[in-house]
Amino acid sequence: MAAEVFEIDYVLRASPRILYDFVRQPTHLSQWFCDTVDYKGDEFIFMWKGYSERAILIDDIEEELVAFHWENSHEDEFFEFAISINEISGDTVLTINDFAEPDDIEDQKLWWDNQIQKLIRVMGG
Repeated sequence: MAAEVFEIDYVLRASPRILYDFVRQPTHLSQWFCDTVDYKGDEFIFMWKGYSERAILIDDIEEELVAFHWENSHEDEFFEFAISINEISGDTVLTINDFAEPDDIEDQKLWWDNQIQKLIRVMGG
């Protein structure tokens, strides 16, 4: 079975500038996304309790978009953080696009929900 893309939106109380730092900077990513991050240039190694995955930064638009490609995933698979402002409410919206096997999408969404709750806590929201 091929992995499928899915999208989740989160409304956050943070400016696009602050949110961008939390989804781009290794020191901030290690506060909510993973336990630690090693990086060199566009290569990131994310670690969780003894497990690690290497990703390459494939897109980086300040205050708008950060995207990574996992080393061991299909060429066209990625995960990205898109930052936007809701035109009506003025809220900052974080949209996560990720890939998972169809049977794993709901579990992956729950994982993201948990990580975003950590992000909200570390940003003080």
